[in-house]
Amino acid sequence: MKAFSGFSGFSFSRWFGILLKEFIQLKRDRLTFGMIVGIPILQLLLFGFAINSDPRQMPTAVVMADPGPFARAYLAAMQNSDYFRIVGSVDEAEADRLLDSNAVQFVVTFPPGFNRDLLRGKSPTLLVEADATDPMAAGGAISVLNQLGTQVFAPDLPGQQLSPTLPIDLRVQRRYNPEGLTSYNVVPGLLGVILTMTMVLMTGLAMTRERERGTFENLLSTPATPVEVMTGKIVPYIMIGLLQVTLILLAARWVFDVPMQGSLLVLYAVVLLFICANLTLGITFSSIARNQLQAMQMTFFFFLPSILLSGFMFPFRGMPDWAQVVGNLLPLTHFLVLVRGIMLKGNGVTMLWDQVWPILLFMGLVLALGLKTFRRTLD
Repeated sequence: MKAFSGFSGFSFSRWFGILLKEFIQLKRDRLTFGMIVGIPILQLLLFGFAINSDPRQMPTAVVMADPGPFARAYLAAMQNSDYFRIVGSVDEAEADRLLDSNAVQFVVTFPPGFNRDLLRGKSPTLLVEADATDPMAAGGAISVLNQLGTQVFAPDLPGQQLSPTLPIDLRVQRRYNPEGLTSYNVVPGLLGVILTMTMVLMTGLAMTRERERGTFENLLSTPATPVEVMTGKIVPYIMIGLLQVTLILLAARWVFDVPMQGSLLVLYAVVLLFICANLTLGITFSSIARNQLQAMQMTFFFFLPSILLSGFMFPFRGMPDWAQVVGNLLPLTHFLVLVRGIMLKGNGVTMLWDQVWPILLFMGLVLALGLKTFRRTLD
C-alpha cells in the first residue's frame, strides 16, 4: 500500500508541464539535440556504406622482366578479378619504395623467361609481395591468386587441363608480417586510438570544468592571452600522452613481441606531433562547448568516425572513395600509416612527410578555429 500511495496524488497536468519543460530544454540545447539525431545517422552511414572487410581494387605495381603474352594475360585476369588495380610497371628498387611508403598493397614480379618456361612445361616462379601490415586487407586478394594460374594458362598450355599442379610456382611473400599476426597491426594502431580518446577528452573537459565550477572567472581576469591559455593547458597533457605511449610500447615489445624496425626517436617525434594535434582539438572543443556534457558529446562525435574510417578496425582501402576522402581528413588515419611504417617497415624521416603534413595542416586549422571561438567573457 505504501508503494502505491506515491501515485495517489499524481497529476497529469503537472506531469505534462515537466514533460514540456524537458522538450523546451532540449530545444534550447541544440548541440545535444544534434548529437541525438546525428550519431545514429552517422553510425548508419558508416556501418552501412563505408565498412568493408573484403577490400577490392588494391593498388598493385608490376616488375615486368618478361612482357610476353602470358604475363599480360595474367595481369588482365588480376584486374578482372576486381581485387587488384594495376598502377604501373616499375623496377625492383621503386617497387620496394612503393611498398615501404604504403603507396601500393602488392608487387607482382614476372622473372626473365617467364613465357618461355611456360611453353616448355616448366613452372616459372611468380613472386607476389604483399604489404601484410594489415593481414585482413591482403587476405582476400591472396586467396584469389591461387585460382588464377589454372584459369589463365590452362586453355593455351597442352595437357594443362589434365594436370593437377599449377603451371606456375606462385610464391606469396607477406612483407613486414610474415606470419600474418593481427597483433602487429592492432597494437601499433592502439597508440593512435588511445591517444585520440584520452587527449581529446581530457583537454575537452579542461575549460568547461572551470566554467562550471566558477574558476573560469579568475582565468578571465588575468592578462593572459588566448594563445597563452590554450598552450598552457595543452603542455601538461603532453607528458601524460608520452607516458601512455611508453607503456604501450613496452607492452608491444615484451608482451606481444611486436618488432621495432625503425628509430625510436623518430617514432616519439611523430607521437609528439599527433599528441599536439589532438590536444589542440580538445581545447577547441572546450572553448565551443558550454558544459562538460557537450564537450564529451563532441569528443565522441569525432572519435567514432576516427576509429572506423582510419583503417584501425577495417581495411582503409576497402572503403568507398567518399569514405577514404573523409578518412584522410582525420589525423588518426595518417598517424596509423606513420607508426606502422616506423615500427614494422623501418621507415626513416625521408619517407614520413606525405603523412606528416596533413597532421600539421589539421593542427593549424583547428588551432585557428579555437583561437577564434575562445570567449573572453562568460555567457
